[in-house]
Amino acid sequence: MKKNPEVDRRHFIQTTAAGITGLTIVNSSSVRGSQAHSRLRLGIIGCGGRGRFIGRLFREHTATEIVSLHDYFPDKVQALAEEFQVDESHCHIGLYGYRELLEDTVDAVAIMSPPYFHPEQTLDSVKAGKHVFLSKPVAVDVHGCQTILSAADRARGRLSILVDFQTRADALFREASRRIHSGAIGKPVLGQVYYQAGRLNPKAEGDSPEARLRNWVFDQRLSGDIIVEQNIHVIDVANWYLNSHPVRAFGTGGRKARTDVGDCWDHYIATFWYPEDVLVDFSSGQYLRGYSDLCIRVYGSDGTVDSHYGGLVQITGEHEWAGGTNKDLYRTGAIENIKQFHSSVLNGTPLFETVPPSVESNLTSILGRMAAYRQATVTWEEMMASGERIEADLDIVDKK
Repeated sequence: MKKNPEVDRRHFIQTTAAGITGLTIVNSSSVRGSQAHSRLRLGIIGCGGRGRFIGRLFREHTATEIVSLHDYFPDKVQALAEEFQVDESHCHIGLYGYRELLEDTVDAVAIMSPPYFHPEQTLDSVKAGKHVFLSKPVAVDVHGCQTILSAADRARGRLSILVDFQTRADALFREASRRIHSGAIGKPVLGQVYYQAGRLNPKAEGDSPEARLRNWVFDQRLSGDIIVEQNIHVIDVANWYLNSHPVRAFGTGGRKARTDVGDCWDHYIATFWYPEDVLVDFSSGQYLRGYSDLCIRVYGSDGTVDSHYGGLVQITGEHEWAGGTNKDLYRTGAIENIKQFHSSVLNGTPLFETVPPSVESNLTSILGRMAAYRQATVTWEEMMASGERIEADLDIVDKK
């Protein structure tokens, strides 16, 4: 695959630090003004289930026309082309067909491809002058996270990049975070974070390169494993509540209940050490029957925040807050992000704020994975110094 430019590590650390301590958006004279047309022209990179879902929400809730499509598989592109009425001349296939999409008349792209491809596709999209609505996780390795920051740095003040974390757009989670940062639970002491869910279904049989692509969510190199691809939702909220990232982690896990497809683990257990010795107990499973919950709790000196993705969000203790229950967050959070993204593009007010914390949470998930794979303690500095770069090893003939 085409090599991505290396990112200066000092610049990377400074950029990430800005995301931790608070971000200042610098307006530039090069900021794109309002579009000359009233509808957003959107291209979708990745025409699987998520691509269809996001495409439908853009059309249902904003003034958006889907004008171009890309996926490796022709059948996936054809299915969305029929639904969204995209002309065949704007349907692109193959690993690198997205570059042809970027030459179409599109204002923005929704990148819904396997996470392995996100960094290169994001950087190429920004170079082509396209706004980016990006699915999480942003990358599967340290190098990919650095590339996303490089792309965001190129885009800042000119183009919008929004990473689609639904909890960050939810009013209940936002209020819980605000109250925590205002001292509602006192001094954080201990966190309990877990993502326990049922298994996903394979899309193909065998282990050929094309089967790996269809089953990318089960493939360590294409997805980043479940701790990065899915568990990042709760890890991101832990970072958000604690307003930081871990300094080190120890972990373990493996494959025991779901061994019929791919090579991703089906369970993880990890301990994250945050600044000021705040400990977070993390676990996940992706094989359960009869139980499912995504939970982020932080126990503080004065109270407890108890929050659930698709459930109750509240604070108990000295500064109680009844909160409420979020329903269908997977959909409602995405809608809010889409509306914000759409508005930013048409109004010429570029978005950048979601990128640094998304990269920080991505790296936190990678830290947990690295510690679990090694079954050892790994520090944040060791992870960053590793410059980890995963190769997909897809021995595949590109489609044209």
